[in-house]
Parts: sequence; structure tokens; C-alpha cells
Amino acid sequence: MLELSQISVHADHRGTVLLEDIAFRTGWNHLCAVLGPSGCGKSTLLKAIAGVIPIDDGHLYWRGRDLCDREAHEEFEPGECGYVPQFSIAYEELTVEENIEAALRLRRAGMRRHEQEEAVEAILDETGLADLADRRVGLISGGQRRRLSLAMELTSRPAMLLCDELTSGLDPKAESDMLKLLGGLARDGKRVVLNVTHSLQHLELYDSVLVLAEGRVAYHGMPAHLLHYFQIETFEELYDQLNKRSADAWHRSWQKHGETYYRRAGAKNPAFAFEAKAPSVERAADPDDTYKPRLDDSDPPPVEDAPTILAQEPAPSADPEEAWGNAPGVLGQTGILLGRRFRIFLRDRAQLAIQLAMLIGFPLLVAIFALDGLPQINNAPMELGGVLEAVKANADLLQTATTVGGLISGLVMFQVILLALMGANNGAREIAGERLIMEKEKLAGLSPVAYVLSKMVFTGIIAVIQAAAMTLIVQYVCRFEGDVVQRFAVLALVALSMTYVSLGISALSSSAEKASLLAIYFVGFQLPLSGAVLALPAPLDVITRPFIAAYWGWSGVLQSMKETRFYEMVDVVSQTALSGLLVCIWFLALQALVGIVIALIGSRRVRWD
Repeated sequence: MLELSQISVHADHRGTVLLEDIAFRTGWNHLCAVLGPSGCGKSTLLKAIAGVIPIDDGHLYWRGRDLCDREAHEEFEPGECGYVPQFSIAYEELTVEENIEAALRLRRAGMRRHEQEEAVEAILDETGLADLADRRVGLISGGQRRRLSLAMELTSRPAMLLCDELTSGLDPKAESDMLKLLGGLARDGKRVVLNVTHSLQHLELYDSVLVLAEGRVAYHGMPAHLLHYFQIETFEELYDQLNKRSADAWHRSWQKHGETYYRRAGAKNPAFAFEAKAPSVERAADPDDTYKPRLDDSDPPPVEDAPTILAQEPAPSADPEEAWGNAPGVLGQTGILLGRRFRIFLRDRAQLAIQLAMLIGFPLLVAIFALDGLPQINNAPMELGGVLEAVKANADLLQTATTVGGLISGLVMFQVILLALMGANNGAREIAGERLIMEKEKLAGLSPVAYVLSKMVFTGIIAVIQAAAMTLIVQYVCRFEGDVVQRFAVLALVALSMTYVSLGISALSSSAEKASLLAIYFVGFQLPLSGAVLALPAPLDVITRPFIAAYWGWSGVLQSMKETRFYEMVDVVSQTALSGLLVCIWFLALQALVGIVIALIGSRRVRWD
């Protein structure tokens, strides 16, 4: 049983009323249309019921629990409610069957392989998608995508199903077929199904119609009574009739006459045979309220063709394990998400081509500046003091030290900046690019920790591979001296640091484009603020250095060559003091950790726009 009592929802920061004094009630096995002009609050109502947006006033009762109460809401299982939003919640690189299977595995733990296959096959048959099981989502029509979105919600067997514009844009026959499907899901599955729609066709296929006007209830009753209440001949006249009076006037009229319509509907349709009545609110007399629906005993509206609903059937089981199952734990969800992400990655040829081009092209771009290897330093003393004495004594050695030191410093910084760019590319779009899908999956029980952990592992593996390619290719061509393992460790931390910081930026951004732009800006400031080219003023250097991965990467890579002649050459020309290897590693690791924390915070936030 779903009941709303004086529900109000306000817009953030502006105090604008989106929904006001919403009250209606439905029984089990019930398909309800939510109608009204654009902007009247239809989608907002569904989001409020689903828990996407907060309810400011009133009570929302579901199965006898007031979900506006925090303790009652904590007992609410995600699988009890299925929410099908307007946007697509499927991955285009995966097939129809793969999307349904992934949704099933994320929501229901403990199923054996053959049980999963049987459940997916049953959902495909139920939603009419069996013939499209092996087709990629990017190749199916809009109507088929809506069926897929519905199929993915059915994986948790919800007792309440909320559909937002599921029939929008469909031709009349496709719309009729979809409504018959929803009606079957409501009656055969013992569900409450609400469908937001603009369409005034096929209203006779619904069990009840809820009409909203500017965020208020103007009518809730049987389709056969709607014509009578609004004094119109056809459903197509509804919106014109609504425009003839103010939304508040329609709302007051329904408060005045609604109980009579509920009572009359209950005599013919068990769906209304409960103690549901319009809220009684004391209001001042309205001199303009002359609207009087013609409902009396001598003139009953026709209801013979209305659907028969057995509302007195028992409600679905309240046992979550029996009715909806338990979602996998954090590690289980992480594994499922990781497998899905790698499958998508390997099927995205454009992304694969970009990654391979960067993987090989960026290291070669560095190596091209030293194709013949680094210059050989002969007769150069190993101690700094000796180098300084030799420089003072020999102008040629000074010139060599300047040239070689500048070349090595530049090559190291070039590696670091290119890895920072690759890290920004790895993480910037990863969360923001699929934000709405993530929000939908969170609503269905996905753990934000599992989501971020899967992104960490996926992007981390790519970052480490990029660092390995950079280290090995540059090492093979340029023949750097020093500890190559230490060099790889520092470069890997640079790539991971920038990847995870960009992942954090992605989690806080409202779009993938904004996230990419911010990440690129962050990389762009790395070079001038690192101090590797020009020394920064001391106060500014102290403030900015902890945030500049390029400095710690540059300094750390050079520290891996500390026992070589090359390090002495760099120390001669460098205007910025170099930090120790362990300090560089710790700062890079700390930046990566900060990025992960930001990604967790951003992923926990609710962001549907």
C-alpha cells in the first residue's frame, strides 16, 4: 500500500514550491498514470517517492511505514522500489543481456550461475527483449531502450515500480503494448506501478489517473470518472480544461468533491475500496469556486469497461531476503563493476586507440630529444665540490654541465608532465561521464565505496602500465643511469597521483566536460609552479609545493640518479632545491590518497543534474 499525506517539496535555495499538499493512495496490483502539463511536478513527485529528492513536509507511507521517518527509512530495502528515470541507465557498449545480467548481479547476491541465467532469461521474455538479447544497446531503438531500463529494474523484483516518461515518444501501438506490459507487471506481480506520462492516449488501460496542476492534485480516480469530473467529452480535452481555472482552484475543488468520487469508484472497483479520502483542510470560502461535478445517484459515470483489480490480495512478503534478496558486499560489487568496466573498455575501439597512442607515442615524444642517448660525461669529478672547482677552472666543463644538466632536467620534467596528462585523461571523465548511471545504481543498493574502489583499480592499472611504458621506452632509447626501479616507482606514483586527483575532480564535477577542463587546468599549472624551469619566490614556493605533483615527480626521478654524474650536472644548473627520494614518494602517495578521499566524498553526494 502506497499513501501520500500532505507531501510538499521545495526547490533548493530558492524556496520555490514544487509540490504542495499532495495526498493520494493506491492499493496493490495497481497501475496509475501521473498526468499534467509540463512543469506541473510529475517527475518531481516520482523522485520524491523514490527518495531521489527530500520531502520537506508531509508523510509517505509504504507498507505501513512512514518513510519520512529516519528509522523507518533505514528499514527500507533498495530492492523494494524500482525507479526507471527518463535517461538511459544502460551501457551502450554492452549487449541487452549483459546489462541485465550486471544489474542482477549487483542487486542480488548468492545466486548460482544457472540461477542468474534463468532469471535473466525470464526477464528478457517478460519484457519482450528476448530477440534482442545479443544486440548492443547502442544499436537498439529508443523504445527498446525503455524496455531495457524497465527490465534492469525488474532484476530486484520491486513491489513498487516508478516509471518516468516510459512511454514518451512511442507510436500508439508501441505505447499500448508498453502499458499492457506495465499492467501485467502490476497485476501479475502484485505491484504498485506509477507511470508519468504526457500522453492522453490509452488512459483506459490504467487503473487510476492522478492529475497534477502546478504541483497540486487536481484529480485522482478511475479513467472512466475523469471525463465526468472535468466535464469533457474526450481525454484530449483535459489540458485545455485545466487551463480554464487556476491550479489552486482545481485543488480546492478536488478536496471538496474527491471523497465522493473515491466512494463511488470503490463500489465498482476494489482498487478504491479502502478508506481513502481527500484531505479535509479548512479554507476560507472561495466566491469563484462554482465548479460542481455532476456526480449523483441518478447519473453514475460508466465503469463497466474499467480494469478489474483485486486490491484485497495479500501484499508481497515483507521479508527482504525472500522478496528482494541481499545485494553483494563491497568487495563483491567491486569485482562485478571492475569486470564490467574492463569489458566496456576493451569494446570501445576509439578509447583503446587513444590509450595505445598515448602509451607508445608519449614516451617516444620524450625519447626523440635524445635519440643517440645522453651525452657521456668524461673526467668530471663525482663530488659536488669537485664539480664546482672544475667549473670555475674550465669554461668548457661549465658549458657541458649546463647543457647536459638542462637536457636531463628537461627530459625528466617532460616525462612527468606527460604522465600527468595521461593521469588527467584516465580519471577526469571516469565518474562524471556516467554520473546518472551511478546515481541510479546507488538508489538500487550500490555502495559508493565499491564504486570508487572499482574506479581506483581500473584507472590505477592503466596508470601503472603507462608509467612502465614511459620508464622502459625512455630508458631503452636515452640510456639513463641510476636505479631504474626507483625511477619507475616515482613515475608510477606521479601517474597514480594525477589519476586519483582527477578522479576526485570528476566526482565533484557536474559534467564530464567540466571535469576534463578542470583536470587539464590542474596539469597546466604543474610546470610553472614546480620550480623546475624558474625558481619561485620562497613564500609562494612553500605554499604551492605540497600540491604540485610535478615537483615531487621531477625531484624523485632525479634522486634515483643521485650516485651518477648526471645528478651533479642537474644540481649545477637547477635553481630549485631537490628533495629526498622518500619525501617525494610520501608526498605523491599523500596526493593520491587525497584524490581518493575526494572521490569518495563526491560519489556519496546525490547529484542527478
